[in-house]
Amino acid sequence: MPCPYRLACLLCATLVLSALSAAPAAAAPPAMSAALPAPRDVAYPGEVRLEVDARDITRRIVHVRESITGLGSHPVLLYPKWIPGTHAPQGPIDRLAGIRFVADGQTVPWKRDPIEVYAFRPAIPAGTHTLEVSFDYLSPTSDRVGRPEMSDAILQLEWSNVILYPAGYAASRIPVSASLAVPAGWQRASALETDTDAGEQHRYRTVPLETLIDSPVYAGRFFKSIELDPATRVRLDVFADRADQLAASPEVVASHRALVAQAYKLYRSHHYGHYDFLLSLSDHLHFAGLEHHQSSADSTIANYFVEWNETPWDRDLMPHEFTHSWNGKFRRPADLWTPSYEVPMQDSLLWVYEGQTQYWGIVLTARAGMWSRAQALDEWAELAAYYSSVAGRRWRPLADTTNDEIVNPRRPQSWPDWQRFEDYYDEGALIWLEVDTLIRERSAGQRSLDDFAGRFFGVDDGRIAPLTYTFEDIVKALNAVEPYNWASFLHERVSELAPRAPLAGLERAGYHLVFNDQPNEQDKAREREAKVTDLWYSMGAVLSAEGDSEGMLIAVGWDSAAAKAGLTEGMKIVSIDGDEYSSERLKRAMVLAAHDQAPIELIVSLDKRYHSVRLDYHGGLRYPHLVHEGAGASSLDAILTPRP
Repeated sequence: MPCPYRLACLLCATLVLSALSAAPAAAAPPAMSAALPAPRDVAYPGEVRLEVDARDITRRIVHVRESITGLGSHPVLLYPKWIPGTHAPQGPIDRLAGIRFVADGQTVPWKRDPIEVYAFRPAIPAGTHTLEVSFDYLSPTSDRVGRPEMSDAILQLEWSNVILYPAGYAASRIPVSASLAVPAGWQRASALETDTDAGEQHRYRTVPLETLIDSPVYAGRFFKSIELDPATRVRLDVFADRADQLAASPEVVASHRALVAQAYKLYRSHHYGHYDFLLSLSDHLHFAGLEHHQSSADSTIANYFVEWNETPWDRDLMPHEFTHSWNGKFRRPADLWTPSYEVPMQDSLLWVYEGQTQYWGIVLTARAGMWSRAQALDEWAELAAYYSSVAGRRWRPLADTTNDEIVNPRRPQSWPDWQRFEDYYDEGALIWLEVDTLIRERSAGQRSLDDFAGRFFGVDDGRIAPLTYTFEDIVKALNAVEPYNWASFLHERVSELAPRAPLAGLERAGYHLVFNDQPNEQDKAREREAKVTDLWYSMGAVLSAEGDSEGMLIAVGWDSAAAKAGLTEGMKIVSIDGDEYSSERLKRAMVLAAHDQAPIELIVSLDKRYHSVRLDYHGGLRYPHLVHEGAGASSLDAILTPRP
């Protein structure tokens, strides 16, 4: 029997074939834009004269004017895209407005490259001598837009934000003469040398574009400069919201001077003509740090000096960034060095660049006396505890996290321990602690990672030009200190899945990670400063402790009791066992639940809807600590001890 639907099927097929035969040809892909000129290591035939006006502090608007000679025909101007130290294409091009090009007095049209949107093509007439460029850089006015860079009292200026440069030349071969105008009465600090200072307008000596972008300027209403090492011209340039916040005790200043001294004992060299720690103390500009070769751009809490004993948690910021002058700026991973800022960087060795820097940052903070031994041990306890809890270790090797600045440029995450994020910093520090303790053990205390640092980063004392390195260079240098199968050792911890955190360094040093119901001093300081309730190692969550957001879940552990109960980031706990939420009530309920098998009853809100949640957790309060096992001195204690 013929199929009753056969006629309908044939008719349908006929109509489809007819439609296909009548359809126009497939659309051709759009034509690619002309390739950008590759950066050449030849002298640029002209000059860039840059004038930056940052006096509009209230509206956070920076006005920029450039005069560029030597362009030739069909020029391409580039906005810096791959910014050194950020390891990613994060040049904030979205903040430019009012772009205008004037060729020898005549306004000319321009087009943005449709593929490389950081490139601009002004249509200048043949024979143009000078191209004038002007635009506004719209610095963030609130956290909603981005990290604040300006306040009523402080300016943090990165030159990479306020310049267009000619394509086709290495950044080291383009001369730039820059000036900066700031409000009347403000003072400035930078690694750049001054040419002229005419009050509000300050001109710097002509330098290569590479040097300019590597030399930010801090300016402000309230300023203090502290000599840390006159012999090598190292200064601490401090800007604050108020004058009283600049007051540092002699003991605090002495610890910062000791930082420089201990770094010199470790690295046995320096690779700068002079060095400026640029430091802002502010409640309005967020915590941040960015390394530069002859300076660092650092921001921390306003009470950094005046409440020194209560604010230990971020003191390793400057030791970390100072270390980058050796590891990252002078010795630089080969795939992170690029001739200019449109060339993509590769981040494969960030577990050395950032991970070993994180290690030395912790060690130098302790050796300088900026942390006590107990505070440094608390820091190691926190790292050991967190990386023992990271669920993402099951699917993602540490090496892949080196891509995180590109994959996720520090956007918030709902499940940070499952997704993982930039673990090459702190997990990298744990790996390098393991390397250090292993060298000490194998050499019976005769050698250590200090020897590696002195030999690897201390070469060519006084040289400023970058000296690149590869994985093979790292392995060779480690073997020169202590022969071992370092290539396999590092591959196993970095490139392979590692379900267990790298705690062998702590264990070899005679320390054991334990938990009890009392937060350590570093935990207390972090909770107080960040305004959070940290129950990560208990129920598996961190909650806001600030104002109207109190009780909001900021982070939830993937395998935690909180996650198993259905809690997620963004929920807000409204009540606990029928009582209104408070952090103390939640902690008390967890203590009681340790002796009672009944779950904790929560009411939570999400998207203006309320839910009942049963938190089946009975482990009490848990905070990490290190306990020393065995008799005698520990190699970790030796690592943290200042060098004589």
